[in-house]
Amino acid sequence: MISQEEYFGLGSLNKLETILKKENLKKVFLVTGKNSFILSGARKKIENILDKNNIDYERFSNFSPNPQLSEIKKATKIFNKGKYDSIIAVGGGSAIDVAKAIKIYKKISHKKPLIAIPTTAGSGSEATSFIVYYTGKEKQSKGNLDITLPNYSICDPELTFSLPKKIAASTGIDALGQAIESYWSINSIEKSKQFAQKSIKLLLNNLEQAVNNPTNESKENVMKAANLAGKAINISKTTACHSISYPITSYFNIPHGHAVGLTLGQMLEYNFGVTPEDCLDKRGEKYVQNIINNLVNLLGVKNVSQAREKIKNLMSNIGLETNLSNLGVHVKDLEILVEKGFSPERVKNNPRLLTKDSLRKILNNLY
Repeated sequence: MISQEEYFGLGSLNKLETILKKENLKKVFLVTGKNSFILSGARKKIENILDKNNIDYERFSNFSPNPQLSEIKKATKIFNKGKYDSIIAVGGGSAIDVAKAIKIYKKISHKKPLIAIPTTAGSGSEATSFIVYYTGKEKQSKGNLDITLPNYSICDPELTFSLPKKIAASTGIDALGQAIESYWSINSIEKSKQFAQKSIKLLLNNLEQAVNNPTNESKENVMKAANLAGKAINISKTTACHSISYPITSYFNIPHGHAVGLTLGQMLEYNFGVTPEDCLDKRGEKYVQNIINNLVNLLGVKNVSQAREKIKNLMSNIGLETNLSNLGVHVKDLEILVEKGFSPERVKNNPRLLTKDSLRKILNNLY
């Protein structure tokens, strides 16, 4: 399995030069977001470092916010033709996912390192081996720890200072969703729960400020939280909220993190109602209820209904709409979400069996 080196904190982007020299890199394939690469300040700093070290590089940014398989194949073809010795991914989860996908589709060995440099604080993609992409509106997922976990990650919060408020909010809620889902996932272990718990605490203490009135400290703490949430799901994987989020995003253009957050409070309440008959966690329904109670305590409230409201209020406070009809998802559209929201891989990770009828009720409560 790949061992990963991580660099954190303001100014850590300068560590890129250390990595280039250590790996003796000469020809880099640069996968970046279209606008974020420039707006974040990453372009000027990274190109300066590459030029200073006489690195030959080509930039690829021709992909959608929800990357399509056809775009990944195009990137893979360019990579193959150019005979690059490494990939640097700079951007949100989409850019890092495209870079990972190039590696897995070309079966590139770890000897051609992948360096992940996030410009958002949310996806945690720099800390996971998972890849999300789409064929049309259908979400696909792949991952291989030996190939797609980035060899290096550089988490410099300075690159998130210019994030638009809506993106900062959506990506922050994505991190919270990952941490909470990881905590209740049937695949959780002590280590993943520790990562998730730290992430949740950091987000509750810093996300509102990082979105509404950002400081260096709040931005750095949210970036740490996103990374910890990524580490957590890399062990436990995500669950039902992520499964439901994908059709919300692909059919109604609601950003991924925002889509995850919509059902998070409702799902927490639903999972607390687990019974011996519908419990999917082999540790039993009492264990699941105890885990949900732990989350209630982490959220600083007294019961699951207050926890649901706490998550809803947090979303509202950072400018994320929580009513489906206000987001253009009408009652007549629910069957699309019910039919498309059952990714077997993710739904089976949920501690309580989620049926289509249960999902209808959860979605109806969002009006």
